Amino acid sequence: MTAFIGRREFNKLLGGAVAWPLVARAEPADRMRRIGVLMGVAENDPEGQARVAAFQQGLADLNWADGRNVRIEYRWAAGDVDRIRAYTRELVALAPDVLVGNGTPALRALRDATDSIPIVFVLVNDPVGQGFIANLARPGGNITGFSFLEYSMIGKSLEMLTQIAPKVHRVAIMFNPTTTPHYTAFLRSFETVPPPSPLEIKAAPVVDPTEIEGAIAKLGRDPGSGLLVPPDTYTVVHRVLIINSAAQHGLPALITYGPETTDIFRRSASYVDRILKGANPGDLPAQAPTKFELAINVRTARMLGLEVPPTLLALADEVIE
Repeated sequence: MTAFIGRREFNKLLGGAVAWPLVARAEPADRMRRIGVLMGVAENDPEGQARVAAFQQGLADLNWADGRNVRIEYRWAAGDVDRIRAYTRELVALAPDVLVGNGTPALRALRDATDSIPIVFVLVNDPVGQGFIANLARPGGNITGFSFLEYSMIGKSLEMLTQIAPKVHRVAIMFNPTTTPHYTAFLRSFETVPPPSPLEIKAAPVVDPTEIEGAIAKLGRDPGSGLLVPPDTYTVVHRVLIINSAAQHGLPALITYGPETTDIFRRSASYVDRILKGANPGDLPAQAPTKFELAINVRTARMLGLEVPPTLLALADEVIE
């Protein structure tokens, strides 16, 4: 299984409320600012806590401290779309200075709720293609932020998967169509980045844990099958189930390759800072990831009788023995 869900995961949302016009603002220096943060994962998720810690550290580096000169209101949706909508109403009603949305479902709910409060998105795939912003260089409107996956990475992950497990000839892409409505872009990416050998690519849509287990069990009964899990709030929340089910049914859960999520959260603090100081979000270019990580589970590969090529090991940021 190739999963874009981050190294840590691998190892172990009413109508819009008007706040103010989106123009440069002169604010009293001692006024307590308010930030609303809508997280896609659960509050007790270690990865979610690591992301928040990185965000707060980024703010601290810019002299913003929760409880001193800024108040941060967190809401944790745990991948639940109804909860995302409810929390969006709560946060918008607070009329914060800026909203931060983690993931596509959160950004969509925030965008639909307000066109006046500045929004900084974090870990959103293809924000232009999904219609959230006009373009990367000049987003326009009240939204800007930091994207996550570049589709070329899917082809790279397929190549690495086939290097380790050359007998794989069929790969299923697992996604939740409710939280990842743009999944067809993933499928199209395979047409632009040809795999190293002929592969059958098929969709594996899932909307609940039972369907996750069923889809993986079916793949496990079909020799030569592999699993690709693109980054999405739903799959991150259910990553333990996905990994454990893959192991149970003999699917190789060997590598993760993707952007470092905590680094993206830390960088997002710089845009929050600029907006709090009067910048218009529509003038701030949306940014792509700059830091990537590759982790390889050599122990599991050995258990499955697979050998990881030395050239691939040399590229790994982490090797699990």
